[in-house]
Amino acid sequence: MIAPSDLPNDLRTLCEQLAGRARSAARKLAQAPTFRKNHWLLACAEAIEKQQSPILEANAKDVAAASSVGLTAAAIDRLTLNPQRLRAIADSLRQVAALPDPVGEIREVTQRPNGLQVFKVGVPLGVILFIYESRPNVTVDAAGLCVKSGNAVILRGGKEAFHTNSILHEMLRLQLAEHELPPEAVQLVPTTDRDAVGYLLRMKDEIDLVIPRGGKSLIQRVTTEAAMPVLKHFDGVCHVYVDAAADLSMAEKIVLNAKCQRPGTCNAAECLLVHRSVAATFLPRIGTLLLAHGVELRGCHETCRLIPAARAACADDYRTEYLDLILSVKVIESLDEAIDHIHAYGSHHTDAIITTDIRTAHEFTRRVDSAAVMINASTRFNDGYELGLGAEIGISTDRFHARGPCGLRELTTYKYIVHGNGHIRE
Repeated sequence: MIAPSDLPNDLRTLCEQLAGRARSAARKLAQAPTFRKNHWLLACAEAIEKQQSPILEANAKDVAAASSVGLTAAAIDRLTLNPQRLRAIADSLRQVAALPDPVGEIREVTQRPNGLQVFKVGVPLGVILFIYESRPNVTVDAAGLCVKSGNAVILRGGKEAFHTNSILHEMLRLQLAEHELPPEAVQLVPTTDRDAVGYLLRMKDEIDLVIPRGGKSLIQRVTTEAAMPVLKHFDGVCHVYVDAAADLSMAEKIVLNAKCQRPGTCNAAECLLVHRSVAATFLPRIGTLLLAHGVELRGCHETCRLIPAARAACADDYRTEYLDLILSVKVIESLDEAIDHIHAYGSHHTDAIITTDIRTAHEFTRRVDSAAVMINASTRFNDGYELGLGAEIGISTDRFHARGPCGLRELTTYKYIVHGNGHIRE
């Protein structure tokens, strides 16, 4: 980590140096053997577990200052580390180490009628600028995924996690040097000055992709200012639809989990849709449970009649990503209305249906255009770890070039290698 006294006076110069070092590191890292990258991942996992005390001390400084920078309770929860979460961070690195290396992966082989052999081979993207807020575990996840996939990464975390990110970055950097990998492959922007982001977003010749992960205002800024491609999701307005044929006991468990387990995450449910035929039975039951968990309910007229503690919802409530213990609720007449509501108010992130009718389930998955569609499962499963990707650098609601949880393979592209034997084109 660069000491404040060592920072260049010119912020533009600082950003140019970061990007230049990243480009040089990316060329070296692209050639690194898999075993070396895996050894680095495993060593980082061990270092995090062995050095829990200084990490937690740094994190305590950030948490102590969190309320003064306006963080909500859910955001403070995302910021907070404890021994269990540090073990989970270390385990995610070990899982990435166990995954196949996408660099050099032969994805397709064809032989042309003239004898030419055509290989489609995985290669790194190059240099990734990763801009994120609040969650220090993402520092480690992003670094691990980028290095394993052969990419250099510039990390720009939020000021609210600066102390935690700094100590984690220093551990990652030291292990890179010890394992004969370029230390500049993982760099942390050593200032909280917002202007640094603007400079970096204009460096399209040095930075190949930017990934923003955070609030809507951050993602809008990056999308507007970036001169290079952006991989993003705007909102996580995730729905759970309780169908006429739902198992209501199952639906209760799923709705509670989707809303209450980690309400500050992008895959937490923000809207509950309930078919009218089961609303009179289901809504009072689930309403009691949600209210007991501290959830504020905002619903349609029918919802407020069945759950008197609910407040009336407006149109904006149904398109809001609360990231908190707030849930919008609506009684709907049919599957068609549920799907229309999701298309009108959703964000193409994660949507779930609870039903025992397989035809209805298949119709829902066919017509709901989201990055992940769940049948009888919580929206919280749209996660790289839960879907077997090890870790993720984010969940994309884009269609190009990756969608859903972005793990190792999504951080690579490909090139064609063509083998001939004196072939010339006639």
